[in-house]
Amino acid sequence: MTSRFQTILFAVLVLASAIMGIALWRQLERAHQRLLAGQDSAPTQAPEVAPAEQATLIVANDTDGSLLTEVQSLPLPKDPGARARAILGKLLDLYAAPDTAHPVPGGGPSVLQVFLMPAPSLNPAMLTPTPNKPPESPKSPDTGPQLAIVNLTGAFAAGHPSGLETETLTVLSICGTLHANFPRITQVRFLVDGQTRATLAGHADLSHTHLTGDAPPQP
Repeated sequence: MTSRFQTILFAVLVLASAIMGIALWRQLERAHQRLLAGQDSAPTQAPEVAPAEQATLIVANDTDGSLLTEVQSLPLPKDPGARARAILGKLLDLYAAPDTAHPVPGGGPSVLQVFLMPAPSLNPAMLTPTPNKPPESPKSPDTGPQLAIVNLTGAFAAGHPSGLETETLTVLSICGTLHANFPRITQVRFLVDGQTRATLAGHADLSHTHLTGDAPPQP
């Protein structure tokens, strides 16, 4: 009696499993057909590839505390903010490379956004010391000086080596790189995760507006 009941139960389980398998297969087949239909109806567009252009990077060297000019060829978008972000991303990629002379982890993704806008007239008390280049007089928004707002990630700031010289070199190289590729950029403000921050890693001041002529690079 028990053996017959077990046989019937087993047969019922096998039949139920078969029915569930068929239903699942039909659902998968319908999902596949919908996917193919969506692919057929979607317009085919070639991905946009930005043309390679020359960009000037102002690269820091911890060995002698210098800032050197380096020209790189890289794809650059037309939008000025995206273009500035791509150039700074390449600069930080160099710093994240194993053989770099200015080791800073994080690389290109450490630059979240770069915003460009007309540079305001600044109170001298709100500026970092700039013996080489005074602020310019306000001009037309289309031709006058610009302010760049560089938004960095919190991970970049947290992982940056602490020290006045190394932090200052990073700040100056970013400012110099922006000015080398966008001569109208005369002022730079830094944010970290969209918020103002007192210092980069405990030393270099990020609370003030920086002027891009602070330290001219060496040839």
